[in-house]
Amino acid sequence: MNLITTIIIITMALSSILAVVSLCLPQMNPEAEKLSPYECGFDPLGSARLPFSLRFFLVAILFILIDLEMALLLPLPWGDQLHNPTGTFFWANSVLILLTLGLMYERTQRGLWWED
Repeated sequence: MNLITTIIIITMALSSILAVVSLCLPQMNPEAEKLSPYECGFDPLGSARLPFSLRFFLVAILFILIDLEMALLLPLPWGDQLHNPTGTFFWANSVLILLTLGLMYERTQRGLWWED
């Protein structure tokens, strides 16, 4: 057997063993206390399953996009030491322009406003 086949066999065997062990070990004893929502020691006032706000989800996704954009553009100051810095700056500016246009579109469609 070659090395890659051996590694694949060991990986699959180890992951199978870990999956079986994780299914066998936990003790599932749900009680009324464990299943009830926790509200700082007070009796639950209502349902713990409130509907999720879609606008909150939209703002969270936009935050992740902007955060990802900053992470991708962080090494940009070192881009001037590349062989073709104008190409690097062109693509970085095109990403910034695209994200800015998307943010402007969301703002004009009132996607970032909380009231209905």
